[in-house]
Amino acid sequence: MPAELNLDYSLLTPEFALAGLAAIVLGIDLFAPKVRKEWLPYITALGLVGIIALSFGWLEKESDFAGIIFIDNYTMFFRVFFMATAAVVALMSAQYVRQHLKNPGEYYALLIISTIGAIYMAASRELLTAYISLEVLSFSLYVLVSFARDDARSNEGGLKYMLLGAFASALFLYGLSLIYGSAGTTFYSEISAAYAGGTEGFDLGLLMGLILVLAGLGFKVAAVPFHMWTPDAYEGAPLPITAYLSATSKVAGFALLLRLFSGAFMPVIDDWQWIIAALAALTMVLGNLVALQQSNIKRLLAYSSIGQVGYMLMAIAALSSATSSALLLHMSGYVVTNLAAFSCIIAWYNLTEKDDIVDMRGMAERAPLLAAVLTAALFSLSGMPLFAGFFTKFILFQAVASEGFIWLAVIAVVMSFVSLYYYLMVIKQLYMSEPEEEGRLQVPVMVTGLTVALAIGVFYVGLYPRHLLEVAEEATKLLFV
Repeated sequence: MPAELNLDYSLLTPEFALAGLAAIVLGIDLFAPKVRKEWLPYITALGLVGIIALSFGWLEKESDFAGIIFIDNYTMFFRVFFMATAAVVALMSAQYVRQHLKNPGEYYALLIISTIGAIYMAASRELLTAYISLEVLSFSLYVLVSFARDDARSNEGGLKYMLLGAFASALFLYGLSLIYGSAGTTFYSEISAAYAGGTEGFDLGLLMGLILVLAGLGFKVAAVPFHMWTPDAYEGAPLPITAYLSATSKVAGFALLLRLFSGAFMPVIDDWQWIIAALAALTMVLGNLVALQQSNIKRLLAYSSIGQVGYMLMAIAALSSATSSALLLHMSGYVVTNLAAFSCIIAWYNLTEKDDIVDMRGMAERAPLLAAVLTAALFSLSGMPLFAGFFTKFILFQAVASEGFIWLAVIAVVMSFVSLYYYLMVIKQLYMSEPEEEGRLQVPVMVTGLTVALAIGVFYVGLYPRHLLEVAEEATKLLFV
């Protein structure tokens, strides 16, 4: 523990502002019922954008709060990342919540509160702080997944997610206790120093602790074999929350994994590297192969996201400065792409009340813009050139191969080709099948603007990735000092 604690609460101002925004949203919902559904998503998104601007006051500053929360460019990257994601999801939720859900104030407030947990997962430099942050995110997501109380699928998905999540949290906490027992501290830097002197005498406890920590975090990011909750939670959750799960939930898990393993466990990399490499291979193969059999678009994207987790785990297995920056770049491209895909799927569902793949036939005739953006997003997820996914995968696979994991990179390339098949099956329905009903669908102006903006993001990352890569390199630079 640091000799002198820095209790400068101003370092946490953006998170205090987020908590205040959540309270404001709840207050508006309580005291202004006439406008609560119409204005809450826009108030939430506007507030988040304002707090993003506020956060830039800590750019290029490096400090810590009580030795447990570290404010640096890595934290700054994820502050902006998670708040921007929440703002987009809030806007995507506007029409869906108005049509399908009750209690919008609680919905948007939980979205904001979960963002606080995600940010502190990236910023934590101490095990218990990381665990509490993880639980703040998890408990918010348990409620959000089951938020459609009148939908049996939502109740089932939320219950499975909560029960398995509680079990995974227990494994994670027990793993942390074993790490504490072997290292004698919960601070990342001190754990690293303890292991740097050798692990003779407690190597079994360390190995068991690492396995349990990986099991707990493997559940949070949906790595095989801890992925069982994912398809049911994705299918049962309200569609915007499915998008949020695929973005913030996974990226927060990897933000914690990257900070934890680079900051605490690098001296014992030989003890855990092979475990994560095996998890990455299994996750890529199973996620992409099972996706071939899906008929519901949410379940297909659930297994697709599991496959994407396998690609991301490769960067942790081959942990280095190069793979870390490549991971941040890939996660950024993946989230922009996934949000673009879900913005189209949500808009289509709002207009048709259908989410099976076969029900999307003829989208190109009835909603050509949605079909075009969804096609671009699916091509990006598969790694086709010109789109975000091609360049981010190329950089990631190259970085992993350069660290000696050529076999993992080969599996990743093969699985990317497999994924192209099931994405093309969706695109076939959009363009080559007759629509179930005739007539153009009227897409709201705000939805059109959001969808176009996300599509531009997909092409921007694919065609001009240099700036984002430089930001990612700057964010991860201090992890390996």
